[in-house]
Amino acid sequence: MIIRPDNRSYKLRGARATLAQSTAFEKLWPKFGVPMEGTIENTSLFPGFTHFVMEIGTGMGEGTALIAQSFPETAFIGVEVHQPGIGSLLWRIEAAGLENLKIMEEDAHIILRDHFRDQSFDAFHLYFPDPWPKKRHWKRRIVQTEFLDLIHRKLKPGGYIHIATDWVEYAQWIKNVFSHSKKFSGGEIPRPQWRPLTKFEGKGVKKGHIVTDLKYFKEG
Repeated sequence: MIIRPDNRSYKLRGARATLAQSTAFEKLWPKFGVPMEGTIENTSLFPGFTHFVMEIGTGMGEGTALIAQSFPETAFIGVEVHQPGIGSLLWRIEAAGLENLKIMEEDAHIILRDHFRDQSFDAFHLYFPDPWPKKRHWKRRIVQTEFLDLIHRKLKPGGYIHIATDWVEYAQWIKNVFSHSKKFSGGEIPRPQWRPLTKFEGKGVKKGHIVTDLKYFKEG
């Protein structure tokens, strides 16, 4: 599936990167960034690792870095399209001395479709994706049948996707999309203790948003 610029599942925000974020991007991207060149082998990116997770949409990287710190035996690839967030995450990786986290800058659909072999990942994390609340924009939501088909191919047998959202209507949308697929089984789960409460999530909770965690395992 080709993602057209007018149907992307994310918003290109106008906020500019701070000096610190821009400096981190310039200095640290060559060290922790993954270039979009040919087929990417996880075992080459992370020698010695056997367990690989991709987080789609890392935001400012707070939760991403904390999770990578908590699971040093797992290799993580963060995907983000906003340079302020990428710069922030690069700084966090360097500050924490993380050797199990790298970053890619591109639409996740394109990355997975064109640059990774099937059955490359043990899990996907999708935390607080843009809910696109207006009905006319629902086609832009990342959780669609085509997305399920794509991640199903890229997951190893028994792999899973873990999703968190603070929009109740979007949580129901996600459940509905997965309920029509025979490629996954699962549903709503209690919030895992290991998933950090980030500033972004905390702001939503203070506003009365209800956070839903969902986990779906690959079938077949």
